[in-house]
Amino acid sequence: GTTTVALVCKGGVVLGADTRVTTGYLIAHKRGKKIFQITPRAAVTVAGVLADAQAIVDSLRFSARLYQLRYTRLMTTRAIANLLSNLLFSYRLTPLITEFIVGGFDDKPSLYRIDLFGSITADRYISSGSGSPIALGVLESEYKSDMDLDSAIRLVVKSLMASLSRDAASGNWID
Repeated sequence: GTTTVALVCKGGVVLGADTRVTTGYLIAHKRGKKIFQITPRAAVTVAGVLADAQAIVDSLRFSARLYQLRYTRLMTTRAIANLLSNLLFSYRLTPLITEFIVGGFDDKPSLYRIDLFGSITADRYISSGSGSPIALGVLESEYKSDMDLDSAIRLVVKSLMASLSRDAASGNWID
């Protein structure tokens, strides 16, 4: 259980997540990390089985660093999303139980949702995890494509707070 939210704003991308980690009805950890930097210009959020997600994040970081060493430039956000899609698709017969949001800023901000089978969806705002229907309701009613960074951060926090108040699996704090 978790809620992660991301949106594109003027000049950037804002990622947010609750910090509760659950195992069934047990709160296994109150300060779990669900946002991971891949390059200085791109990061991912994770929802689902944390062990699966951590293994994939390690692989993404390794591949992005190797790319940077070989080509002396950062891997683009779209390339990270495509790599992630290919990794998850390769496990389609025994899927890794994870959802990812990839966000970053290359020439312009971009945002991608990748599901457990590797499907990619690009959008201006995205939510994943058990609290995502609640967070999406707030995002859909208040998102504007010309939002500045401060307004975007406030909207991410507001959507996460809505899911924390209604989704039993989401909670504790916000990153």
